[in-house]
Amino acid sequence: MQATLHDQRLAFVTGLLLHSGARRVLDLGCGAGRLLALLSQQAQFTHITGVDSSAAALAVARDGLSKDIHSGRLALVHGDVVQAHPSVGEVDAIAMVEVIEHLVPARLSAAESTVFGHYRPPLVLITTPNVEYNPLLGLAHGRLRDPDHRFEWPRARFRGWATGLAQRHGYRVECGGIGEPHPEFGHPTQYTLFKR
Repeated sequence: MQATLHDQRLAFVTGLLLHSGARRVLDLGCGAGRLLALLSQQAQFTHITGVDSSAAALAVARDGLSKDIHSGRLALVHGDVVQAHPSVGEVDAIAMVEVIEHLVPARLSAAESTVFGHYRPPLVLITTPNVEYNPLLGLAHGRLRDPDHRFEWPRARFRGWATGLAQRHGYRVECGGIGEPHPEFGHPTQYTLFKR
């Protein structure tokens, strides 16, 4: 059975975090904990924290990850991605997998301040849909992949945003794609990796 796009994303993010050498990882917008579950299988990650605003999603994560929670290796925080949480502490890496497109522009700026101003980890990885790919998914022009998405950016806009953000906060940036690429429309998911 072929891996879904979301499975490919999570495998990519997990692999990149492993390769980075990070030990303390914060998953902002962790949802039901699918990335947390993959990270918890890797001994390298000694402190894993998931933050999400959905109590229902966190309840699902809590059920599936109870062993790691009880061991003290994994913590779940009910909260917003735009606010710093004192219980999180210092982290080596932050992952935001398919999160930014759910934020209105003012909250996107607040998330930037929280991630790059307050937490300021050595590594930040962000993934988001590539709107140019949407016609290949059968979506009409102007339709977004999820009704909760506030925007979906083309590749040039995402790269421009990431480059400006990196310059403002003293990070190097690398952009790329995840999933089966199309010669004209690129990858279905785009990512940016920030290194301080």
